[in-house]
Amino acid sequence: MSLICTGTIGIDTVNTPSGTAERVLGGSCTYFAAAASFFGPVRMVAAVGGDFDQQYRDVFKAFPNIETSGIETRMSSKTFAWGGTYSKDMNSRTTDFTQLGVLEEKPPAIPAPFRDSQIVFLANTHPGVQLDMLAQFPQRKLAVADTMDLWINIARADLVELLKNVDGLVLNYDEAELFTGKKNPVTAAKHILEDHKNGGKGLKFVVVKKGEHGCLFVHQDGLAMLPAYPAEQVIDPTGAGDSFAGGMMGYIAEQHAEGALRHPGSFETVQQALAHGTVMASFNIESFSLTRLQRLKRGELDARYKEFAKMVRVV
Repeated sequence: MSLICTGTIGIDTVNTPSGTAERVLGGSCTYFAAAASFFGPVRMVAAVGGDFDQQYRDVFKAFPNIETSGIETRMSSKTFAWGGTYSKDMNSRTTDFTQLGVLEEKPPAIPAPFRDSQIVFLANTHPGVQLDMLAQFPQRKLAVADTMDLWINIARADLVELLKNVDGLVLNYDEAELFTGKKNPVTAAKHILEDHKNGGKGLKFVVVKKGEHGCLFVHQDGLAMLPAYPAEQVIDPTGAGDSFAGGMMGYIAEQHAEGALRHPGSFETVQQALAHGTVMASFNIESFSLTRLQRLKRGELDARYKEFAKMVRVV
């Protein structure tokens, strides 16, 4: 079942207590696609500038399941760039600079061969843009969106409309509180779900990311929580949320490519997918950029998943 991600490709400069990585490959679509590719083919749609050198393109070659023909290169523009510094405990970060580059221009076009995609992930960008892109996938069976505090503050009406047209929403606990005014993340997630059902055609589940404390999952058919994988080595948290989403959506697409009987957005499928996303993120944080994922093998991923499943099992 075809999986597609729309989002950003960026050039990051990251400072953590473990060191500094200058001008490395990053971006929401990048981390998502790398993670999802372990489960099957994934299509990318994003724009880059003329400064997007071959060294960055070569990274994608380590992930043969990524279809990069949807990357639009604008030679007279600059690639989105971001720099940030993490605190000593890596639970917070400050943005040192942001250079929007191609993000100030019109979004990339969806290639015609990609419009039959059935599993759609709308990575973080303006919800109006997400809505326009969503409309270009008439055969979609599951659509999930990510968002952030900026859009909640400046584009709330567009975000509300978006949530009436997607099946799932991914956001962190601060954003859930900001959007609803509810401090308790369970209450906040339930509030979002109830307000955006749209007669059964809209939102079916909300995933609230809680960083080192795992995630909360509120579905129209139930509620679940998962802890984070107890990682011993944290080098760089950048992209953890996007690799989490990539693992989640990649697993869903893999299951339905194999003819799963349940709907891709069913409670059981998404709950299992969240566990796979959690494990994927635990590998991502072990290096700067995509270095760890570049050398990750599916066998390592499956072994850690089994270990994690054993940890969270209640006998």
